[in-house]
Amino acid sequence: MTDPRSPTELAEALDATGYLAGEGLSVAAFLALRLQRPLFCEGEPGTGKTSLATALAEALGLPIIRLQCHEGIDAAQALYDWDFPRQLLHLRTLEAAGDLDPDAAERSLYTRRFLLARPLLQALTDAPCVLLIDEVDRADDEFEAFLLQVLDENTVSIPEYGEVRAATPPLAVLTSNRTRDVHDALKRRCLYHWLDHPDLPQEVAILRRRIPGIDEALASQVAAAVQALRRMELLKPPGVAESLDWARALSALGRDALDAQSAADTLGAVLKYREDLDRVARQGLDSILAR
Repeated sequence: MTDPRSPTELAEALDATGYLAGEGLSVAAFLALRLQRPLFCEGEPGTGKTSLATALAEALGLPIIRLQCHEGIDAAQALYDWDFPRQLLHLRTLEAAGDLDPDAAERSLYTRRFLLARPLLQALTDAPCVLLIDEVDRADDEFEAFLLQVLDENTVSIPEYGEVRAATPPLAVLTSNRTRDVHDALKRRCLYHWLDHPDLPQEVAILRRRIPGIDEALASQVAAAVQALRRMELLKPPGVAESLDWARALSALGRDALDAQSAADTLGAVLKYREDLDRVARQGLDSILAR
């Protein structure tokens, strides 16, 4: 599929990849695709923001290009670099051949041949594609400002090379765990969607969809226990990925029910902090299994 005709059709295509999108999310993704606007997805970790980009790429039959943001990331890391070793080798080759015209040699250094495309440039040159700008809230203000031109115009300017413009805008999906507020200027350029953790029926459906053959009762028990854990004040409430890991761990051990012993044996699949393990232990595993 390359051009879904409705949010429902897109939701069905995402479902075929194993990603269950609610009505609001499928509408937002459809509009991002149809209006060629970036989609800004915000929500708690583990709510399926990054997975959405992967699923969209698979559903639309497009490559996915990922830019993982982090503190200190700059435009060069996201956009391009020059292949200095190859440029040097090129100069030496020209020199050895006795064909070293300084001006021509300098011009030949800054061509596509020696340009190393980083994710943003790769997305502009390889579009159509899905461009995942993951955890943009981890980047600095300066990097956000740099992204504005890219998202606005699907164009970048490289001083030594010239302007690069995408023939077809990539479908950009930006994610944020809301570790800090992203500037309004960036949000204004995007369609916005907030992702919550799935409710119980949705989580059961996700488990059954993503783990073929899982017993329905086990899926329901795991989903209910994860929902109970999220209601506790944990340092790291489990996301959908941890829910899937827990169910897979139980299946790998041949357990067909989530009882206290099975939960104790596999709790490390779903909780990743000692403080959280201690808190659950103090409260008692039965308290999350009984809900």
